[in-house]
Amino acid sequence: MEITPDIFIYWQWHGLKINATIAITWLNMLLLVLGAWLVTRRMRSNGRLSRGQNLLEVLVSGMEQQIHDMGLAPPREFLPFLGSLFVFVLFSNLLTVIPGYMAPTGSLSTTTALALCVFLSVPLWGIQRRGLAGYLRMYIEPSAFMLPFNIMGEVSRTLALAVRLFGNIMSGSMIAGILLSIAPLFFPVLMQLLGLIVGVIQAYIFAVLAAVYIAAGAQMEQQRETGAES
Repeated sequence: MEITPDIFIYWQWHGLKINATIAITWLNMLLLVLGAWLVTRRMRSNGRLSRGQNLLEVLVSGMEQQIHDMGLAPPREFLPFLGSLFVFVLFSNLLTVIPGYMAPTGSLSTTTALALCVFLSVPLWGIQRRGLAGYLRMYIEPSAFMLPFNIMGEVSRTLALAVRLFGNIMSGSMIAGILLSIAPLFFPVLMQLLGLIVGVIQAYIFAVLAAVYIAAGAQMEQQRETGAES
């Protein structure tokens, strides 16, 4: 039973190769860019809005509210990064309803790349909000003895973020294959519905965890800003 798209090689030359994970990832990005262009090319601020614009505005406003609830302000500063993560993971997972489609999130290389993006974004926003000295000071709080443990915590949560998404998508594919081999006439529809639900939940969890990690990196500066406003 094939549970990861990494094993399907479409093109190879010496050490370079393009497998299904890379090809489908780029295809998904192309479809997302094309869809965004089709929706936004005729956007209007008044009159009758198109269904695509209505859906886009609901999605964007919902993500902004969620980002604000995570303690990240202003939300639009973090929306391009967190929104892109959510939409890409969600889109990749939802397309599993198409027969023969292999979600790139079912590859550990894809989930690791996404987790590394989150890993790099935390110090970038942390340094921007708290300064280099203020951010590095976080690793020796409450004492310098905590330095190795805080570093291990940063690395381990990045690993957990990658493995969590990969594990859930992979296990879903494995369970689907087992059930389809047992009862191929009944379980396909049920597994498609469950796959859609799991895909939405995993995209939401991944984006929320990324927001929580970024918020933790910029927390002290936001607390000072809140105190100054009070």
